[in-house]
Amino acid sequence: MADASRSSATHAGRSSAVLLSILSTVAFTFVAYLTIGLSLAVLPSFVHGRLGMSAMLAGLAISIQYVATLLSRPHVGRMADAKGPKRTVMTGLVLCAASGGLLLLGALAAPLPWLSLGLIFLARLALGCAESCVGTGAITWGMGQVGHHHTARVISWNGVATYGAIAAGAPLGVLIDQHLGFSAIGLVSLLLPLAVLPLARIKRATTVEAEERSPFRTVAARVVPYGVGLALGSIGFGCIATFITLFYAAHGWENAAFALTVFGVVFVGVRFVFSPTINWLGGYRVAMASLSIEAIGLMVMCLANDAHLACAGAAVAGFGFSLVFPALGVEAVHRVPAHSRGSALGVYSVFMDVAMAVTGPLGGWVASGMGYNAIYGLAAVAAIAAVLLALFLHAQATRETPLLASAPADS
Repeated sequence: MADASRSSATHAGRSSAVLLSILSTVAFTFVAYLTIGLSLAVLPSFVHGRLGMSAMLAGLAISIQYVATLLSRPHVGRMADAKGPKRTVMTGLVLCAASGGLLLLGALAAPLPWLSLGLIFLARLALGCAESCVGTGAITWGMGQVGHHHTARVISWNGVATYGAIAAGAPLGVLIDQHLGFSAIGLVSLLLPLAVLPLARIKRATTVEAEERSPFRTVAARVVPYGVGLALGSIGFGCIATFITLFYAAHGWENAAFALTVFGVVFVGVRFVFSPTINWLGGYRVAMASLSIEAIGLMVMCLANDAHLACAGAAVAGFGFSLVFPALGVEAVHRVPAHSRGSALGVYSVFMDVAMAVTGPLGGWVASGMGYNAIYGLAAVAAIAAVLLALFLHAQATRETPLLASAPADS
C-alpha cells in the first residue's frame, strides 16, 4: 500500500514537472501572440478609418503577416532542427520587438497615409517572421524537453497560449487604443518581447539531434495532405480574425472585440478539457468531429441577423477549430523521424499561414460583392471539405497500419 502511494506520488510529481516544463516554454508563445492580438481588432479600423484606405487594403494589412509567416516557415523549421529551438525562439522575440517599433513609427506617420501604411506592412512582415520562429521553436523546444510521446500535450498547450493570448490581446488593444491611442499599441508591442528575452536566454537549451536529416522534399511529401486539411479548417478562423470588426460595423453592431474574446475563451476551454481525446480517440476522429462543429458555427455566422447570434456562431466555431491543429498535427509529425519534426512542423504550419494569407484579400473581394455574411458561408464549405479529406486520410492510414507496425518506431 505504501509502495503504491509512493508510486502515485512519484507519477504525480513527474506529471507536474512535465507540465511546468511545457508551460515555461509556451509562455514565449503567449507573449508573441499577445503582441499579435493587441493590434488585431484595431488595425483594420485604423487602416480603413484613420488612413482612409479600402477594405481590401485593411484586410491585406492583417493578411500580409501570414504571407511572411508562410515564406519563413520552412527555413525556421530547418533552423530549429539544425541550430536548436532556443535560438529560434530568441530570434522570434527580437523580430517581435522590431515589429512593435515599426508599428509605433507607422502610427506616428498617420498624417502621411501611404508612408504609414508602408511602415505598418513592414511591421506585419516582421511580426509574421516572429510568429513563425516563436511558434515552431516553442513546440520543438517543448518536445525536446519532455519527450516526443508528449507531442499532443505540447501542441495543445502551445495552442492554449496562442489563442488565450489573442483572446486577451484583442480587448486589451481596444482599451489601449481608446485611452492612449494607436501609437501606444506599438510601444507596448516593442517592450513586451524585450522584457521576456532574458528569460529565454537563461532557459535550458535542448540537444540538437546529430543524425542525418531526411530530405526536405521527403518530409514535405508526408506532411502536405495534413497541411491541406489544416488550411481548409483555418479559413474560418482567418475570416473571424480579419473581418469580425468590419462585419459588425457593416451591420451597425457593437462589441466586435468581445466576439474575438469569446472565440478565444471557448477555444482555450476546449483545449483544457478535450485535448486528451486526441490520444484516446486518435487525431483523425477528433479532427473530423472538430471540423464538423466548426462548419456549424460558421454557418450560424453566415445566417446571423443580430450580434448575439453572430457571437454564438463565433463561439461554436472556436469550439470546433480548437483541436484541429493538434489533431492533424499529431498524425503529421508521427509520419517523419524525430530529428526532422521541426521541419515537419514548419511545413505543416505553412498551410495555416496560406489560409490566413489568402483570407484577407479574397474575403475582402467576396464581401465587396456579396456582403460580409457570405464570407462565413464560404468558410463553412471549406471546413466541410476538410472533414472529407480527414476521412480519406484516416482510411489511408488504416490501410497502412500493418506496414507502420513493422517499421522502426522512429520512422
